[in-house]
Amino acid sequence: MIIPIRCMTCGKPVAHLWEEFQKRTQDGEDSKTVLDELKLIKYCCRSLFLTNVDVYKDVAKFKR
Repeated sequence: MIIPIRCMTCGKPVAHLWEEFQKRTQDGEDSKTVLDELKLIKYCCRSLFLTNVDVYKDVAKFKR
């Protein structure tokens, strides 16, 4: 799944924060701390980031 430009529930722009969130969590930082520092306070925005799974690389293998 690709991160949407805006949160589907509240409409807050979130796409510009995804790369930083992904980089910092892969470096070993706690997800809660990163989300707090990115000022993602609402549950809808937080769940959007925590439940996202990047599958586009897997899907790209099946080109025609």
